[in-house]
Amino acid sequence: MAATLAILFFVLFPILWLAITAFRPEKDAFSTSPFFSPTLENFRGIIGGENDLVAATANSVIVGVATTVIAIPMALLASYAFSRHRFPGHRSMLLAMVATQFIPGVAIALPFLTLFRDLGLLDTRTALVVVNLSIVVPYITWLLKGFVDGLPLEIEEAARLDGCGQIRLLWRVVTPLAAPGIFVCAVFSFLLSWNEFLFPTFLAKEEATTLPVGLMTLVRPEGVAWGQMAAAGLMVMGPMLVLSLFVRKHFAQGMTMGAIK
Repeated sequence: MAATLAILFFVLFPILWLAITAFRPEKDAFSTSPFFSPTLENFRGIIGGENDLVAATANSVIVGVATTVIAIPMALLASYAFSRHRFPGHRSMLLAMVATQFIPGVAIALPFLTLFRDLGLLDTRTALVVVNLSIVVPYITWLLKGFVDGLPLEIEEAARLDGCGQIRLLWRVVTPLAAPGIFVCAVFSFLLSWNEFLFPTFLAKEEATTLPVGLMTLVRPEGVAWGQMAAAGLMVMGPMLVLSLFVRKHFAQGMTMGAIK
């Protein structure tokens, strides 16, 4: 019991302190007193104020949603092909996709920068979506393959006997059965895109700046605006915390499903 409480303290205390700092006046950011007058001035500073992060937040949402909407169908088709078909080189291709996850992002940042500069796509959300897809699709394809492997072949065979074609089989049979796993992959896709910092730093300057990069504007020559930084930190964590409250049951079901063969 004591060990559990200690772990919870170390995990939750930084989040609690971040929330407290977000509502403290800027002049009291370093105060350790539990008593203070709550204020919204830090949020006003980053929402329509001197350090407005509304546009960066909108960019993060658009890029994250677009990445997820495009990545899920691509990963589902690829994972089904790897799971159900034995074509030449399928193992090598799958291993190659997984191996891309071990390449440091900074090693491929310059090639992406050169590519999008030549295509005229620097500082656009399109460039960020394409880069995110190159990171997300291999990962969730590998993850979703485990879910598809766990689906009973007998159901698909019965659907084929009833005259179900391949596309209809994927849409009417495989997709509903793999829904918990698809949902897990969608959460991971959005999470990875939402938290991505390296590539937006290289590829976005003004128009396509995302929220994690926008936080750096709060680091000023005279010092860090800690109150506004804490408020922005809550904005970054907020969607994921809210999402986890509503989907934790389905998330656990999907993770368990992927572990069973």
